[in-house]
Amino acid sequence: MTAQIAIPCILMRGGTSKGPYFRADDLPSDKAERDRVLLAAMGSPDIRQIDGLGGADTLTSKVAIVSRSDREGVDVNYLFAQVSVDKAIVDTAPSCGNMLSGVGPFAIESGLVPLTEGTTKVVIYDINTESQIEAIVRTEDGQVVYDGDVAIDGVPGTAAPIRLNFMNIVGSKTGALLPTGKQVEQIDGIDVTLVDVAVPMMILRARDIGKTGYETAAELDADKAFFARIEAMRREAGLRMGLGDVANKVVPKVAILAEPRSGGTIAARYFVPHKTHAAFAVTGGLCVSSCVAIPGTVADGLARGALDAECIVVIEHPSGTFEVTLSLVRAGNSIEVLSGGVLRTARKLMAGHVFVPATPVPA
Repeated sequence: MTAQIAIPCILMRGGTSKGPYFRADDLPSDKAERDRVLLAAMGSPDIRQIDGLGGADTLTSKVAIVSRSDREGVDVNYLFAQVSVDKAIVDTAPSCGNMLSGVGPFAIESGLVPLTEGTTKVVIYDINTESQIEAIVRTEDGQVVYDGDVAIDGVPGTAAPIRLNFMNIVGSKTGALLPTGKQVEQIDGIDVTLVDVAVPMMILRARDIGKTGYETAAELDADKAFFARIEAMRREAGLRMGLGDVANKVVPKVAILAEPRSGGTIAARYFVPHKTHAAFAVTGGLCVSSCVAIPGTVADGLARGALDAECIVVIEHPSGTFEVTLSLVRAGNSIEVLSGGVLRTARKLMAGHVFVPATPVPA
């Protein structure tokens, strides 16, 4: 019989994603050993993830690792890990703003941050993007409040609001808003904008690559030739953005844009990157919104509405809409993105221990 190790965790839905939240102290400090534990915990590599907590989907094969921070003015550090479903890969290059939604509640539940009555502010340092986020969590009667009347598209029902205010998000991986210095350039004969706000992205117009931008996630996922072309372009984008060989990485992410049809600012489809997101990523929403606000990008002529210093960008996606509040400084044709805010929800699903084999199990 193979011995098993019990590791404390809380399984949570964060935004439109789901996964286990761990205290960093409860995981191995060695990265290789930590990754082995996370793969075993999620049941990867296996397309069904039958032997772990994963839900056989990229949106439900995510992990949040949280620790008390020694940074001035910061409460906790957050490290996001994307665990591949069918490969033995744990990627900590990108962040996940949806899983970030659960970090504040988890930090309070785990005793990392003291609770204050009414609302509790949790200042989070995102290790993946080297950025700082303020999470405002509703807390009453000595506990986190999960029930509420806020609905987010892509999640059934309603829950308590969690406000996330993102700071220092420009150049998350590349150090620049536009890593190549260009608003538009061509890859494989297609106009693209390479932009880095919260996450590096390659953004293009849907019509330029034979899509409407209004397809369902299932319709897009069924087009293997489309994904093969997008992947080749994405790898070239990674090289141009200074990210190196991104074949086994999930950044840069990709989005296609179209004119809005339901009163929003822009219609978009977001890729993660080898599958269509059922809704929209928080970091992706911040990046796409910034692309919309930058003059001369591929969003020009598609987006609707004036974008002033303080503006709201509404992204239409397969499950509804996603709203981003941007704080901008404009100077002629140049723009500075100061911060971005989103409203999310989270819910604690289960608290206990996940059991992993003490020794590796052959894949």
